Amino acid sequence: MTETPAYPFRNPTALEPPQEWAELRAGCPVAPIRLASGDTALLLTRYDDVKQTLSDPRFTRQLDAEGAARVTANESGGVFGSGVAGAGAMTGDDHRAWRQLVGRAFTAKRVLAMQPRIEAMAVRLVEGMTAAGQPADLVSAVGFPLPVWAICDLLGVPDSDREKFAYWSDTMLSMTRFAQEEIDTAQAEFDAYLRAHVEAKRAQPGEDLLSELAAMVEGLDGGLTEQLLTMTAKGLLVAGHETTANMIGKMVSMLLADRSRWEALLADRALVRPAVEEALRFDANPGFGMPRYLSEEVEVGGEALPAGTTVICSMASANRDERQFEQADRMRLDRSPNPHLAFGAGPHSCLGQALARTELQTVLKVLLDRLPTLELAVPAAGLRRREGLIVGGLEQVPVRW
Repeated sequence: MTETPAYPFRNPTALEPPQEWAELRAGCPVAPIRLASGDTALLLTRYDDVKQTLSDPRFTRQLDAEGAARVTANESGGVFGSGVAGAGAMTGDDHRAWRQLVGRAFTAKRVLAMQPRIEAMAVRLVEGMTAAGQPADLVSAVGFPLPVWAICDLLGVPDSDREKFAYWSDTMLSMTRFAQEEIDTAQAEFDAYLRAHVEAKRAQPGEDLLSELAAMVEGLDGGLTEQLLTMTAKGLLVAGHETTANMIGKMVSMLLADRSRWEALLADRALVRPAVEEALRFDANPGFGMPRYLSEEVEVGGEALPAGTTVICSMASANRDERQFEQADRMRLDRSPNPHLAFGAGPHSCLGQALARTELQTVLKVLLDRLPTLELAVPAAGLRRREGLIVGGLEQVPVRW
């Protein structure tokens, strides 16, 4: 490439990957790119390079460091800014202590206990969608309400506040969609809400994750501070709402774009679990990727990268690397093993991946059971991407049954 290309790249259609991914994997796996801020960074597109970088503590999340590339067009840096990253920006012993503390409360047992409630809500939402008539928008009817309900349930937040979270989340994930003033106002409201919510949980604890974390802090010397507890809640709310919400629409669209995929799932429910994993791997519209700031010189992909470099890890491109996945450009519902990087890798891998997997598997089972004749109401090529946000998604998924 003769000039530094703008990033993120454009997809041919909402479900197809940018052609640049394959070109860069083949010929330029460590490639200079220009971000929405105008700053330059290096893009990693191969599986081994992305996994190495995400697992290497020398690649930090200190994206407010002197000389680090600004990801977004906003001064605050959006979700990757220091004021939002919170626990995610910690490194070393501090980060390990935080992960251990949150992990003690956010357990697989807790997620498993939520599954019947998640299923009941999915059934309720699907019944509401069918009662309203067809065609319907799966995104607004099911995709967005379900994950935000689940995260509100997890943290003991009233479900009536979910519309606020949707807006606050969008402003945090903005690359170009919102002006700085809008972002600042929204985040001030979000912070004030969470501080009040944390205080309420301290005063009257419930059975939720936030109450348990607050109780842990009480007995810890130098543990989670009030500010960090609020940041933890903020991070879980945003991650639990936006990423899974978008993934539900994308997963169902991928499965319906080729009818044989949906028919295979109808014939064999044992494919649901691996199909969810394959949808995560095959996602061509994941959004921005994961930025890292290099604290010292490191060799990646045969190149020596100097300290002060900002790299962007494209997990989605890595997930289509032919060196790692046989027939990487095909969606194979029975793919096993499937060591995709959709949830990251290493010490900063997604803390909520068990919840995300449970939601995706549950909503897929409910749709198969309740709406076996489900189909896209528009050609797959006509689906529109959500633009201007860090996280990729679809504006609508029109369906009929």
